[in-house]
Amino acid sequence: MVTRAQQVGVDGETLVATYLQKQGAQIIARNWRIKEGEIDIVARLQGMLLFVEVKSRTSSTYGHPLEAIDRVKAHRLQKLALAWIALHDEWGADYRIDAAAVNFQNGLKPTIDYRVGVL
Repeated sequence: MVTRAQQVGVDGETLVATYLQKQGAQIIARNWRIKEGEIDIVARLQGMLLFVEVKSRTSSTYGHPLEAIDRVKAHRLQKLALAWIALHDEWGADYRIDAAAVNFQNGLKPTIDYRVGVL
């Protein structure tokens, strides 16, 4: 059974994947996981690998969604990106780490705040 919070996360990742595809990106993987953690979206755009962290919220009670990416999370994302590259060297090594905040508030149309190269 999927909780409401989990569904919000899945819906946010789907919106961001669609957004990336509209920008011309190829989605390579979603929810890639190893014991050290998970990468929400791995994509390729114009020869660059994108590792995208997606944070989705239904309210601003806990602040902007990207505030959840603290120093520890950022370090983990960097390590996960390098691990993915090491295991998938056929995709190349040029990469960046992006972040996307998805807001589902008050029944309004969801908004995406996409940040390029956050790390």
